[in-house]
Amino acid sequence: MSCSLPQSLHIKILYSNVGSFSDPQRKIVGCLFSYGLSEKFTKEWTNEPKRNHIILTLLSFLMIVESQRTPTISFISSNITTAIGSTINMHCSVLYATEFPTLWLKLPRGEGCDIARSKDIRSQESDTCTPIPLSHGAALVVRDNRFSLRYDTASSTYTLQIKDVQSTDEAVYQCEVIVGNTNKVTRHVALTVSEPPAILDNTTRSVVVVEDSSAQLNCYATGAPPPLISWRRENNAILPTGGVLYRGNVLKIHSIQKEDRGTYYCVADNGVGKIARRHVVVEVEFPPVVISTTKSIAQAIGYGVELVCHVEAYPAPSITWLKENIVISSNQNYAIDAGFATTDDFTETTVRVRHLDYSQIGKYTCRAQNKLGTNEKTLEVIESYSPNCVTGICENYFSESNFPTRNVYLILLSAVISLIKNFY
Repeated sequence: MSCSLPQSLHIKILYSNVGSFSDPQRKIVGCLFSYGLSEKFTKEWTNEPKRNHIILTLLSFLMIVESQRTPTISFISSNITTAIGSTINMHCSVLYATEFPTLWLKLPRGEGCDIARSKDIRSQESDTCTPIPLSHGAALVVRDNRFSLRYDTASSTYTLQIKDVQSTDEAVYQCEVIVGNTNKVTRHVALTVSEPPAILDNTTRSVVVVEDSSAQLNCYATGAPPPLISWRRENNAILPTGGVLYRGNVLKIHSIQKEDRGTYYCVADNGVGKIARRHVVVEVEFPPVVISTTKSIAQAIGYGVELVCHVEAYPAPSITWLKENIVISSNQNYAIDAGFATTDDFTETTVRVRHLDYSQIGKYTCRAQNKLGTNEKTLEVIESYSPNCVTGICENYFSESNFPTRNVYLILLSAVISLIKNFY
């Protein structure tokens, strides 16, 4: 606080804190004038009534000077970051603003709002970009039970409180003192509402692509602050891009291979709450691959033999067994199991020769076909002179299970002998 008088008065200025008025922020510092030119004034100054009169005169002068000072905002809360559902307080302290309107406003978000305000566009967009008054003086004007206003007369502080903060409350809040039609004093508080990540519905859920083509997996998420997106594979398998982790919203796979199929995970994390995760199933269409653990199987005549093929294909293939290029099916000689596709696109198919005879010795072909191609594998059954119980089936067609037991033979033989004796 400064106190000055015209230099022509040749007055010395002494300062003394002489108290305050109803507004504590408007502390009045009295100017005690001492002419220092005559003893008469000194004697008058020592006179208590005259001194009080001088003080009151000076205070009146200072009140006039002070009422002409420009209002200022002496304090504003720092920017606030909070979580959804919390309660926040924004403080704004003013000086020399008793006679001026003080407001809290919520400023609209978006670059378009700044353009609309600067060009004064009369449109629906500019209407949505109009600042929203929340309070005027000590009165709340917005109709929302979550908002409240407190005014502390001792510090001339206007406190705007928001309970149960929502994401829509995120904005820049402005404390404003209106000085005139074209003049105002403003300070701002940016409210950021932190929000845990959530993966959006436009994220890829599954893709089906043909082998050797390209695939693209997209992942989008919301949250405050904006979450970081990363990709992983199930069981931390190596990604087609290399490594076990890829950062970014879009995972591009060039020349995808059947080994790249499986489950991928999109992970969103912004350090607020739990991470969000979405699994994406990648299916790769490819022609059949037929695998056999052996090229030939030896078995003795009369014993069973089983041929096995493993087929890898997507879509699931149709499987055919052939004997010397002639299609065979389940009958009294063969039992064929076409199998079923597992979750990893494998199919196990078998053909069982119930009881091997010479006509069943030869080459068998396992043929698999889908819309992308055909593949086959040939296995050969050869004769052995002893039963093969390792890769064959040790069940002899001529075993006791297929013929009468020894006791039956003996009974029949005894009956025949008895008939002969009786005849003779």
